[in-house]
Amino acid sequence: MLAGVSVDYYTRLERGNLQGASREVLDSLARALQLDDPERTYLFDLAQAANEDGRSRRRKMPSQRVRPSVQRMLDAIVGAPAWVRNARHDFLAANQLGFALYSEMLADPIRPANNARFVFLNPRSQEFFVDWDRAADDIVAMLRSEAGRSPYDKTLADLIGELSMRSETFRTRWAAHNVRFHRTGRKQLCHPVVGDLDLSYEAMELPGEDLTVLVYTAEPGSPSQDALNLLASWSVTVDDSGRTAVHHATTPQNRLGESAEPS
Repeated sequence: MLAGVSVDYYTRLERGNLQGASREVLDSLARALQLDDPERTYLFDLAQAANEDGRSRRRKMPSQRVRPSVQRMLDAIVGAPAWVRNARHDFLAANQLGFALYSEMLADPIRPANNARFVFLNPRSQEFFVDWDRAADDIVAMLRSEAGRSPYDKTLADLIGELSMRSETFRTRWAAHNVRFHRTGRKQLCHPVVGDLDLSYEAMELPGEDLTVLVYTAEPGSPSQDALNLLASWSVTVDDSGRTAVHHATTPQNRLGESAEPS
């Protein structure tokens, strides 16, 4: 009644048949259901996917590289961890401090490293993320949003299938159908070298590339800023083999997210 549609029509929409649904009807539904911005975007993405023809359903592979100018931009960011991910949360590039911050995730030899796989399949993630439940909820909600936007992305479907097969906690969260934007907020991390970090983050999309740049900062003069300074020092410390975990992770091959092993 609030949306101004019949019960039969609304039932059809709830069953996933969004073909032919007009923007006006979707707007009415969004208002009636009091959807927030991520939920409203998800509804429109589902409707768009339902009305695409066969040619538009063939989507390109998600980006696995960053342009050299993007890497130079990352390297120019000093004193703040910065990294780039694609829509399926592959870790594609970072500055030196970004590699140091996520050294736990990068310990996995498979490239590209993947944040979702780290959260749900690596026990270390439960120590790394101070509020692991929130981190897990966030990443599932972001993957759900992306699945609505790119329902024919095979690599995304493969990742979701892998996580569903191997993680009951992922399956439970995926079934909740929550969606979320990830644009700004706080990250509370426990790094194995420098300890607790309370960081603010900003997420910035690279237009037309389905890539997101994330930059983390700490309050000036705070313990987290001191920890970041210590992390910066640790990131350039060479071990007995002449390498550090960070330097090893930042070889040209790994910067571009390439590996002989499939992801």
